[in-house]
Amino acid sequence: MIAMTPRVTVYEVGPRDGLQNEAARLATPDKLALLGALADAGLTRIEATSFVSPAWIPQLADAAEVVAGLPARAGVRYAALVPNARGLARLLAVLDARGAGAPPVAAAVFLSASESHNRKNVNKSIDETLAAFGEVIGPALARGLEVRGYVSTAFGCPFEGKVDAGRVAEVALRLLEMGCGQVSLGDTIGVGTPTEVRAVLRRLLPAVPAERLALHGHDTRGTALANVLAALEEGLTTFDAAVGGLGGCPYAPGASGNLATEDLVFLLDGLGLETGVDFGRLVAAGALAQRLVGRRLPGRALQAALAARGEA
Repeated sequence: MIAMTPRVTVYEVGPRDGLQNEAARLATPDKLALLGALADAGLTRIEATSFVSPAWIPQLADAAEVVAGLPARAGVRYAALVPNARGLARLLAVLDARGAGAPPVAAAVFLSASESHNRKNVNKSIDETLAAFGEVIGPALARGLEVRGYVSTAFGCPFEGKVDAGRVAEVALRLLEMGCGQVSLGDTIGVGTPTEVRAVLRRLLPAVPAERLALHGHDTRGTALANVLAALEEGLTTFDAAVGGLGGCPYAPGASGNLATEDLVFLLDGLGLETGVDFGRLVAAGALAQRLVGRRLPGRALQAALAARGEA
């Protein structure tokens, strides 16, 4: 079944989801250099930043400057998180000020499948969050922006434990009904297993085309690639990953980094699946990310490639 899967999209989230959890605060030119390196590696979907309050995530306080300076590459589309109407207004102001030929930017919204994590993350109930999205999703679509949705804690919550697959499907479907073009299902604390991934997808895929869903894995317990294989077998074709395995979740104690982009691409290449990503250039982007954050990143394929080059 995997052999029949069409081209797989690797959705890079390191510049936002990765850097927001780093102690180091990168200068805007360094972020733009990393974004350019990722685009040059062949990644065509890249989450660049977030228009959240700088008081919440100071590492992304330069969101406007990042979006204004996004490197234009043929076929590359970026995304920025907008948690509310104020965040969308900030994004639209930057987009309006840019010149012709600037790369397209999608808006992204996020909530959790578990009430406790959602309240910790955005200080609202799930229903209140969805209601607030009425001021974001519709206006973004009206301005011609694509909208992506994220459902965190889709396979487990740090406060509530197991999350019911039906609840996850309900939240995802509501986002899709509101106009999100794609919804990414997040294993926020890295407790998901292939059985749980299949359970959620089998709730959704009878009603939702596979291309409208994505899997966002964390490798906290070493199951991220196994979950990718399970999702591939169910027909999914979009997978989130972060360069070098950057990231985690500041509101999920114990959550280690995202699935490393290099690990994901190495697996997909080995399966003979098309990604459009140049692994050598991806490793160069990972090496740059490692230098910029000032620490060794956990991505296994990255470290193996750097060691083979004598750069580890």
